[in-house]
Amino acid sequence: LSELGSESAKIKAMGIMDKLSTDKTVKVLNILEKNIQDGSKLSTLLNHNNDTEDEEKLWRDLIMERVTKSADACLTAINIMTSPNMPKAVYIEDVIERVIQYTKFHLQNTLYPQYDPVYRVDPHGGGVLSSKAKRAKCSTHKQRVIVMLYNKVCDIVSSLSELLEIQLLTDTTILQISSMGITPFFVENVSELQLCAIKLVTAVSNF
Repeated sequence: LSELGSESAKIKAMGIMDKLSTDKTVKVLNILEKNIQDGSKLSTLLNHNNDTEDEEKLWRDLIMERVTKSADACLTAINIMTSPNMPKAVYIEDVIERVIQYTKFHLQNTLYPQYDPVYRVDPHGGGVLSSKAKRAKCSTHKQRVIVMLYNKVCDIVSSLSELLEIQLLTDTTILQISSMGITPFFVENVSELQLCAIKLVTAVSNF
């Protein structure tokens, strides 16, 4: 899926995606949707009290692998849809909604808590750590896999703004995209995502 994401970006840049068979492209999109669905609701912030540190790390690595795989599936699907001169058949509503669902969930539950401690839930049941002081104490060190996921999600958000310029979407979908585009401006340490969100909000306002 990672290779498929990279290759689809190259084919999109070359402007030859529309030369592929429409039937095969639609089949690929339907398969991609299943892969997006696999990681769309997986929480990466596990805290099993009874697990050892090694067990928890193994479990977290396994989940991050599935979440990253789903991000690659999202990117591939969105690369196909935002390529020039694509037939109407590739703009499958279920796939678009699945990409948005995945992106919203992992922004809120995986990336925001990693980049801004105000969004982090206290593992001891004290709710969200809302103190501004927590931000000052936050370590800037990030796992490589989290940084990789963050970059992929930035690409997805940016590509969604391209999709808005190409395809007419339902009001419900537009509302979901709008909330996804506005939230990053209330989160700290996500400047790249905020730049992508500006493109997304601009595309929504021009819709």
